[in-house]
Order: sequence, then structure tokens, then C-alpha cells
Amino acid sequence: MDMNRRAFLRGAAGAALALPFLESWPFPSLATAAQPKAPLRLVFIMTPNGANMSQWTPDAEGDLVLAKTLEPLVPYKKQLLVLSGLTLDGARPKGDGPGDHARSGASFLTCSHPKKTEGADIQAGVSVDQVAAKVIGETTPFPSIELGTEHSAQAGNCDSGYSCAYTSNLSWTSPSTPLAKEVNPRKVFERLFLDGEGMTPEKRIKRDKFRASVLDVVKDDAAHAREKLSVADRKKLDEYLDSVRALEKRLGSRAKDRKVPVMKDMPKGIPGDYGDHIKRLFDVTKMAFETDTTRIATIMVGNEGTNRSHKEIGVPEGHHDVSHHAKDADKRAKVAKIDRFHVEQLAYLLDQLRSVKEGNGTLLDSTLVVYGSAISDGDMHNHEELPILLAGGAAAGIVGGRHIRYRRDTPLANLYLFLLQRIGAKVTEFGDSKEPLPNLAR
Repeated sequence: MDMNRRAFLRGAAGAALALPFLESWPFPSLATAAQPKAPLRLVFIMTPNGANMSQWTPDAEGDLVLAKTLEPLVPYKKQLLVLSGLTLDGARPKGDGPGDHARSGASFLTCSHPKKTEGADIQAGVSVDQVAAKVIGETTPFPSIELGTEHSAQAGNCDSGYSCAYTSNLSWTSPSTPLAKEVNPRKVFERLFLDGEGMTPEKRIKRDKFRASVLDVVKDDAAHAREKLSVADRKKLDEYLDSVRALEKRLGSRAKDRKVPVMKDMPKGIPGDYGDHIKRLFDVTKMAFETDTTRIATIMVGNEGTNRSHKEIGVPEGHHDVSHHAKDADKRAKVAKIDRFHVEQLAYLLDQLRSVKEGNGTLLDSTLVVYGSAISDGDMHNHEELPILLAGGAAAGIVGGRHIRYRRDTPLANLYLFLLQRIGAKVTEFGDSKEPLPNLAR
């Protein structure tokens, strides 16, 4: 995608709204030009505390028949790979004793074994998203975004002598530098789309004082822009502006912000419903990709080891508590219920990505979505046979609709090495990778 053709709507108070790629912007003659090749995007989504693998893993290899937990993904079966047999060796104890949740969070994207410390001398590795950001992130306003539903921490003891930095961060720009995630969807929206050139604190205050929708602020520029566009792009622009308006309504005005009642010290602007919280983070991710504001996102749907209650789906107990099921059938059923709830949110993201037309395909075709956990069974705290999915990526040659079983202890890092090479990174190893994961693409 030619970044010189990035489109923005600008208005009063310094507001600037990024637009999706429009073939006829800014020259109508381009409407008949060849379809540009969409850039590839990467999303890494981590769920905490493992899974009920008996209801996750398909019964057989080959053509994909989804197990009960994954049934919400049936509409995306042809764009989905279930990858069995992958292992995260960096999360294993290696003589360090307890602390599997901390090691899981720190190693999920770094594939390294973190140093056991609760002090400032944290040490893990550079995460795959940040390696990718050095390749495809430099051409976008934001090299990457880091999102989650629970706050990041950089110190303190959160798991058997391991720093809270390990349980609450996925992205590491250096072995000693985790990137804190943003948990407030409203703040993400404003940072990505409204912190444009000239957005000084004074102008922000003025804009907020009048509670103006960003669309109201840029409406004159939008009307002028429509005159330059082809018929197809006018429709695309209108649909995009409608989606921005809808997202603004879902995020709510500052006057209506409220705190999540079950958690302390959460910033304003977060939905009180956990599922809505995840969906709003997915909304801004989709919009960031659509406008090429970034091409890389990491999302923690919960900090590793979280004991969040799931009353909204009939599981009032804490997630971590029921994950230690000791083979109790009732607890295992509740774990499966939480797993399926998370998968339902993933289906929502895939819906959003597939709804955006891009060239001859969709945004989902050009997005590689990695989803899963660094723990297999939450009671055993084991890190082999992980629950890992790869969705989308048709533009990268991914052939979906399959359950692929790799030999036991195949490094998860092999998947990451494959992804890095697909986006053009000139790397031959990552973490404990042995080779790029085979049999994923044409």
C-alpha cells in the first residue's frame, strides 16, 4: 500500500481522522488503476490459565471438524487452522520451581525463559511482535499497539517470586523492557485517531468541552472528500464513517464513563461488561488495521493467572480457581464455558475483519491472527500440546480448514518464525525455533 496516498479528514481543534485505503484518493483517475496489494497484519491474542483440552482439540487430523469449544468459529472454518503439538519450552520451570503463570506470560511471545525475580532486574526476551514491528511497523504511525483488559505492572511479586511484569505484559521491546498495554478502549481510540498533528492539550480540552463527535468536527472535510472519490469509494467512505460513529457510541461520551465494579483502579471509559470490553478493544484494532494506523497488535484478554469471576456466563468462581480443577467434572465444565466465551469474542473479531473489503479480498485475508494460551491444562500447568489457532491470512498463502498435528514438543517459536518470514523479516531463527512451522501455506 502506497503510504503517500494515506487519507485523513481534518477539522477544527486539530482533529484528524485517518481513513481506510481508498483507491481513488486523491485522484479520481486512480479509480480504474490495478488493485493494490494489501499489507499483511499480525494479531496475537493470549487467553490466561490454559483450557479444557478435551473440548478444544479436534478428534482427527485433516479436514477440520471443530470441537465443542471452537464451535463459534464454524463460519470461519475455511480460514482457520487448529495447530496441535506445539510447546512453549521457555515457560517450563528449568529448575526455578513454581511460577508457571509468570513464565507463561513472559514467554508466550518471546519464547524465552524469564529470570526469576520480583525486583527491577527483569529479563525475558524480545517478543515476536516487536521483531515484526521493526520490519512492517516503521511505515505506519504506530509500529504496534498493546492492549488488554487488565492493567500492566512492572514490579511486585505476582507469582511465586516472579515479577508482576511477567504476568501482565506480552510485548517486550528488549529483554528487560516490557511494553505496558492500554486497557481503556476510549483512550486507545483517541490515541490512535485523534492525536493527530496539532492536537495540543488545550485543543483537546476545547474539543471535549463541546463534546463534539470527531465526525462532527471533520464533517466539512468529509463532504469535500466525497466529491473527489469514485462511486465505489464514496460507498466505502460512508460505511467507514458510519462505523466510526457506531464505535463512538459504543465507547460512550466521557460524561457517561463508568468504572468496572468488580475491579479496582480501572480508568474511566471501560465497559462494565467483560465481553463488551474485549469487543471494544477488537473494534479499535480492526479500525487501526483498516486505516493502516498500525499493522501489529497484541491483546491479553486477561493477565496470566487472573482470577476474574465470570458471573455474566454463570461462572461466579474465579477463573484461576476453577482452572485448578483436580479432575472435578463440574470445574472442568466451567473452564470449558470460559474457553467458549473467549472463542465467541474471537469470532466477533473475525466478523469485523471479514466485513472490511480490501482490494479483491477482505481485511481478514490480509491479517494473520494467532490465538491461544501458554498453558495447556490449567491444573497440570503443562506447556506442551498448547491450544493454538491461526486464523485468516489467505493473502499470505495460508490454507485453512485443517487440523494439523505436529510431533510432540514442536516449538511454538517455529510458528512465529514462519510468520516473521512471511511478512518479509530476514530471520532464520527466533527463540528456540528449529525451523519455520511447515504445512501452513501454499
